Amino acid sequence: MHVLAVSRRTPRLPVRLTVLLRAAVLGLLTALALVCAHPTPAAAADGDVSWRVRTGANAYGDDRSSFSYAVNPGGTVEDTMVVTNRGRTPLRLAVYASDGYTTDAGQLDLLTRDKKSTGVGVWTRPEVTAVTVAPGKSADVPFTVTVPENATPGDHVGGLLTSLKQADTAAGINVDRRLGLRVAVRVGGELKPRLAVEDVHLDYHGSAGPFSKGSATVTYTVHNTGNALLSGRQEVAVAGPFGWLRTAAGDLPDTPALLPGERWKVTVPVADVAPGVRLTATAKVLPLLTDASGSTTPLKPVEGSAGAWAVPWTLALLVLLLIAVVTAIVLLARRNRARRKAREAALVRDAVKAALG
Repeated sequence: MHVLAVSRRTPRLPVRLTVLLRAAVLGLLTALALVCAHPTPAAAADGDVSWRVRTGANAYGDDRSSFSYAVNPGGTVEDTMVVTNRGRTPLRLAVYASDGYTTDAGQLDLLTRDKKSTGVGVWTRPEVTAVTVAPGKSADVPFTVTVPENATPGDHVGGLLTSLKQADTAAGINVDRRLGLRVAVRVGGELKPRLAVEDVHLDYHGSAGPFSKGSATVTYTVHNTGNALLSGRQEVAVAGPFGWLRTAAGDLPDTPALLPGERWKVTVPVADVAPGVRLTATAKVLPLLTDASGSTTPLKPVEGSAGAWAVPWTLALLVLLLIAVVTAIVLLARRNRARRKAREAALVRDAVKAALG
């Protein structure tokens, strides 16, 4: 029996391609070895940290958005803030109070712990400086607000805060995560709600066209000179002499609620302002007082004004040129008349001499 042997030749890959494949396989095996030796880190616990704060249910109310009290000097108020851990790990938070202030964005913010408080931040004392809350659980934080005997009557605002400092490894800094509730105290005594409009300034921006209108920019400062929390409804207008050519700015938003002593700088653009040679800008603010129930009462408006020159220089140059041309024509006409009279007089003299001779 004869066996026929068949030989099959396997095609060989080019040498360069073989080297590349070997390098790729070696790299893949190395990467797998590194993964096995160093497993991927689990999700950072910081991403699971979440908590909320709310007012306690008591005689002051069951569903309040913040703490608000009316207290006479020397009086004391006791209340509770509830902290709920919404994460999956135990949470330990620092607890402290601080004064409030209005930011440049018009929002109420609270001083950080390293800044010194002089009002509500000092009057408000939590029973604990730190609280530990189990996952999914809540903890009460009782606190006391004690108003000094010499406290200034009017509105004072601060807040009660919970704080958690976390390290940001990527940025190399500590991040202070804060969550709290506003504490507003109206101290008994004479309430003097007042706003003032200060430092009004007007800038006029003319146009190259002799008969075109320009624009204006009005800047001013709203100053809370009273002792009550106030916002203001604003109106701005620019007018020429005797109130002519009056141009009002568009609808302006109300100022934020300003604490006593705070200032709010305002910049208002006004379009299509006629160049009235001498312009006057008027900024009028209607103070708005909001009481504890949320109702708003408008007070007597206050205003400030400032002036600026708005000379249409192109038109003025044209007028000056026209005056120069008219003056030149008049002078030339007078000179021509004088010359004619001189010639006529010379002719008369010559005629008289001829007659006498």
